[in-house]
Amino acid sequence: MTTRTIELPPAKRPPAPGLRRPSHVVADSVTMLNRNLLHMIRYPGLSVFTIVGPVVILLLIVFVFGGTLGAGLPGVDPAGGRAAYLAYVMAGILVITLAGTAGGTATTVSMDMTEGITARFRTMAISRAAVLAGHVLGNTIQGIIAVALVLGVGVAIGFRPTASPVEWVAAAGMVALIAYAISWLGVAMGIQAKSVEVASNMPLVLTLLPLLGSGFVPTDSMPAGLAWFAQYQPFTAFIETIRGLLLGTPLGVNPVLAVGWCLVIVLIGYVWSAANYDRKSVRS
Repeated sequence: MTTRTIELPPAKRPPAPGLRRPSHVVADSVTMLNRNLLHMIRYPGLSVFTIVGPVVILLLIVFVFGGTLGAGLPGVDPAGGRAAYLAYVMAGILVITLAGTAGGTATTVSMDMTEGITARFRTMAISRAAVLAGHVLGNTIQGIIAVALVLGVGVAIGFRPTASPVEWVAAAGMVALIAYAISWLGVAMGIQAKSVEVASNMPLVLTLLPLLGSGFVPTDSMPAGLAWFAQYQPFTAFIETIRGLLLGTPLGVNPVLAVGWCLVIVLIGYVWSAANYDRKSVRS
């Protein structure tokens, strides 16, 4: 009596998280984006603070200091005054709004890391890139909404942009790109931080950079060393690009510098995030 050996086909294993197909990565990213948007809606405190902070700064400096600081500002309104300073400072306020969103991103990422949620994601067939992309895209959307609301407050108190439809589209694209770049830094800081408290404080340096740029005063009015730093740091290029698109001030090479800085920041944020994601999530 002879026996036959029946060969069974090899069992199909689910792909490892890092080996997901591109279509699965996109689907995972959309799922994680929806999760972060729902988190934003259910816990609106961070979003509200992101908007309220820049609005308070805007109202304070325009109505308290604007009458004096607006005198003699170049390229906005020769008559000077509060309206001139509002026109000049609006771009800096919008960039501060974008920088402020990094704090909320870092906080939520750190909460996921320290509470074990990210470690749970690692046990599922979810792409690592999708987990990070969900945070980044969610924060980018939050940043765009925050900028639109702060800009609405500016218009309500007298800001009058002169942009053409094409310039409005370009300005919106610039805002989205800056928000995307800053989001990657926020994610990286949230992964790097050892606690939620540290994560909420790390991005504060980003909100200071517009103050050390051309956001509130021209860079050539600063001392020589500080003026050099202010002129060549990335937030000055961001501010001057948005200001030029909204008000028609000279753009020069600022749009090229702004896009270049965004790409550099995205690269730094992604590499920093990816390098720490596996290591930190295993510990959590």
